Amino acid sequence: MAGLPQLIAAAQGAPGWARILRGVDARAIDSRAALAQLPVTRKSDLKSLQEAQPPFGGLTVTPPRQLRRLFMSPGPIFDPEGHGADWWRFARPMAALGLRAGHLIQNCFSYHFTPAAFMAEGGAARIGCAVIPAGIGQTEMQVQAIAALMPDAYVGTPSFLKIIIEKAREMGADIRSMQRALVGAEALPPSLRKWLQDNGVPQVLQMYGSADVGNIAYESQTDGEVHPGMVLDEELILEIVRPGTGDPVAEGEVGEVVVTSFNPDYPLVRFGTGDMSAVLPGISPCGRTNTRIRGWMGRADQTTKVRAMFVHPSQVAEIARRFPQIARARLVVSGTIGNDVMTLHCEVDDAAAVQPEALVDAIRDVTKLRGEVKLVGRGSLPNDGKVIEDARRYE
Repeated sequence: MAGLPQLIAAAQGAPGWARILRGVDARAIDSRAALAQLPVTRKSDLKSLQEAQPPFGGLTVTPPRQLRRLFMSPGPIFDPEGHGADWWRFARPMAALGLRAGHLIQNCFSYHFTPAAFMAEGGAARIGCAVIPAGIGQTEMQVQAIAALMPDAYVGTPSFLKIIIEKAREMGADIRSMQRALVGAEALPPSLRKWLQDNGVPQVLQMYGSADVGNIAYESQTDGEVHPGMVLDEELILEIVRPGTGDPVAEGEVGEVVVTSFNPDYPLVRFGTGDMSAVLPGISPCGRTNTRIRGWMGRADQTTKVRAMFVHPSQVAEIARRFPQIARARLVVSGTIGNDVMTLHCEVDDAAAVQPEALVDAIRDVTKLRGEVKLVGRGSLPNDGKVIEDARRYE
């Protein structure tokens, strides 16, 4: 928080942030409450921002041609990389896996256009690990490289590691040197982690990041035991907000991951990742004291088409704002395609204090669609972060 005013002031030096943060007194943004008053800029906004002001929407403080690399992800979305050491802050999850100077890593993230492989390169260089730049594909060559060069660890997606292990078994190759794996970019279900551990890679940790932010959070372990949740990177401020809004939720409640990144080249102020998670109370048994999150819990963009009209989470939030008696709201779309039924479930303390007819009118006013209302007690709705639930039958 002590550095937050300087971050806001630095961001305002970039034309895109100057526009987004117009009128903001950077000196006053020195607390979570003050930060929460600033607008959320979401990942889903980047394409239009970048089209209006190529290549990065005016959000980089460092001029684009003075950066180290310029990446292109599907969309297309363009991402920058500056010249600083471990620019993406990848050394921490690697260190949590037990990687140290002198270890050798087989880097199986893609080197083609997107930044993931270079995130791993930066972390490895900071620790002092050598890297085999394997990339993705060419499974037989991957196995040959592991068997010949004997790397200590794999970095890449968990599904590709499974493919490599299966190919090694088919080839009769010895890849037992690779005892550790840091995986990301896709979900790691418990069944897949167990399969990897049972098939020769006993230490498997996952990290959570994005092409815009780099490392956001990472798992930790003690004596091979993986601890619950993921430890937040120390150079980020995390907020969990109600989808479709910028309103922080209570600790433990599921919502959208919003981060503020202290990156001097590409500062991100209240950047909505579009991912869902929740704060996990307490500190990790590994000893790191920073905030933990529960990991990736789905996507926050729950926009749903009802009777040929899109309904957005922000519209549900707008309806709820009009009625202070509503603690939480969830729009459930049921029925079948062509015979949709919209019902707004509202948590209230006193049902008598709410007029359902007024709520029905608000639904029609905001969404231009007819909807029903169901009042429920506080704490009745699931804690899964959903603002819109599509419960229709598609068969």
